[in-house]
Amino acid sequence: MYRFLFSSKWLGYLLVAAIFAAACVWLGRWQMDRRNETLAEINRVTSNYSAAPVPFAEVRDQFTTLDPEREWTQVELRGSYDVSGQRIVRNRPLNGQPGYEVVVPLKLDSGETVVIDRGWLPIGNKTPGRPDSVPAPPQGQVTVVARLKPAEPQLQRGAPDGQLASIDLASYSAQLGYPVLTGAYGQLASERPSVPDMPFAFPKPATEEGTHLSYSLQWFAFGVLMFIGFGYAARQQARNAAIDAEDAEEAAASGGFTHSSGPVARRRPAPRKRKNATAEEEEDAILDAQGY
Repeated sequence: MYRFLFSSKWLGYLLVAAIFAAACVWLGRWQMDRRNETLAEINRVTSNYSAAPVPFAEVRDQFTTLDPEREWTQVELRGSYDVSGQRIVRNRPLNGQPGYEVVVPLKLDSGETVVIDRGWLPIGNKTPGRPDSVPAPPQGQVTVVARLKPAEPQLQRGAPDGQLASIDLASYSAQLGYPVLTGAYGQLASERPSVPDMPFAFPKPATEEGTHLSYSLQWFAFGVLMFIGFGYAARQQARNAAIDAEDAEEAAASGGFTHSSGPVARRRPAPRKRKNATAEEEEDAILDAQGY
């Protein structure tokens, strides 16, 4: 009944179904990988974001090479800002609004320098390509609590004087002309003494899982449905073939036609018995036989 499945046409259908299902599985696993990354980020935020600040001495190595599990850890730092080294970072949207971020070197009492991201500024209305004003950090000795963030890669685009294309700490250090710790920077949480004019503070990172799980399950379901559809189509083909075969048998038995399978061979009708010939018909037949 299902021998048609081995035809080239149905084997082609099966191949298409297998390719589609494989693509669905790949997309489903990709969504699961994204979900796992999101869950790991949520776990880091939950564990580190609001934890008590740790002294710089305990996490100094993180400013050289940041362990991803220590991202968002709060660190307490003491030193003074290098106001002349302040820069703004271009193309930094926040909540869908274009703007900038303000980074400043913080020279620690230990003699080392780390970079602090003090917050966000909207695009300006006075001078294109710059914020209207950049708030200055506190002068003199400050105590800063900042959250660890990894250094960003260098981008293949430039920036005007006083600006950075990204928080690429190595390039920033080259601009400053003195070394800074280049493995991580600090995103400002608080500073003492405070100043009245501040950039906008960064919001807490989102801790919602999102829709990755539902999307993943949908892709897996699409892959299964493809094979279910293939099986349904094969069953319908087999049923139709069986119906056509029955119609053909009935048509052959009745010597007629069927609407589904077309004409079938009609049986030759039985010869009809002739009535008794008259004397005239017999005489004509004899003359025809003799060639007259």
